[in-house]
Amino acid sequence: MTQRQHPIGTGFTAASTADDVLKGIDLSGRNVIVTGGHVGIGLETTRALSAAGAAVTVGSRDPERAASALAGIDRVAVDRLDLLDPVSIDYFAAGFLDSGRPLHVLINNAGIMGGRLTRDARGYESQFATNHLGHFQLTLGLLPALRAARGARVVNVTSGAQRHGPIRWDDPNFTTGGYDPMAGYAQSKAANVLFAVELDRRWAADGIRGYAVHPGIIAGTNLGPASKEDGSVAFTDEQLREMGLIDTAGWPVIDPDRGFKSPQQGAATSVFAATSPQLADIGGVYLRDNEISPVDTATPIAFSDADGVVLTDVVPHSIDPESASRLWDLSEQLLEA
Repeated sequence: MTQRQHPIGTGFTAASTADDVLKGIDLSGRNVIVTGGHVGIGLETTRALSAAGAAVTVGSRDPERAASALAGIDRVAVDRLDLLDPVSIDYFAAGFLDSGRPLHVLINNAGIMGGRLTRDARGYESQFATNHLGHFQLTLGLLPALRAARGARVVNVTSGAQRHGPIRWDDPNFTTGGYDPMAGYAQSKAANVLFAVELDRRWAADGIRGYAVHPGIIAGTNLGPASKEDGSVAFTDEQLREMGLIDTAGWPVIDPDRGFKSPQQGAATSVFAATSPQLADIGGVYLRDNEISPVDTATPIAFSDADGVVLTDVVPHSIDPESASRLWDLSEQLLEA
């Protein structure tokens, strides 16, 4: 696995935008699904892919809100999708299959982060259930459409937090002991990478390749703790300042060399993974800054370097093939329970 996981010299940088990586690429006739494709980097991902000619279906818990956000963007449809609700996931997948269209790209973009411990109706911890398990179920449900594309890509939007989140194999849902919300988030993000690794191993022979991408650190993505009212709550300005995402005047900090990006820059790596011909013969990898990440084998795993730059390279536990296979089996078991 580590043999694939090394930079290939793409020519793009952390500052490249989604439009930059799509320059010269015609997506006419291509069908794409983007979960949460109406807000933050998801919105920019949808806009850029549509501008390149793709027909994009956006899955959202609130279709009316999504349609309003996407107004004026061509070739975009919205359907209801609640990643915490297995029935909603099956209904969304069945609706797309019933259309008879092949699915060329699935971008598993939606997610939540942090907050108090909440569970879905099955008792599963909400971050693991939303960020990983819901997308796992959705992807399996869409497999016939992915196969029909005769060349498809599945892109899981993960995070540099994968570095700090090995899977809690004995208790992924935090049923015993205390709950650390960021440990839950990190676990779900490591799961996103492992899912891409195993998907690629299982489905590459069918022409379906898997990727995991770290978009960067972006203010204004609406990524926040789950709530009963609307499913997602943005962080407060005070919290965003503490995280270095906004300055004292409240403006987003844009410094791509340090990982702080605009939504246009944040969407670039998702779009690169979804469309770049440079990845035609490569799959099952973790990307950041529009490039395949090297593997950080240092121990202990650091949060930042000596200059305070947040480290986001992939680490061995996130791409371990045995763990990837084990997670797939565990995920199937959790869906059947």
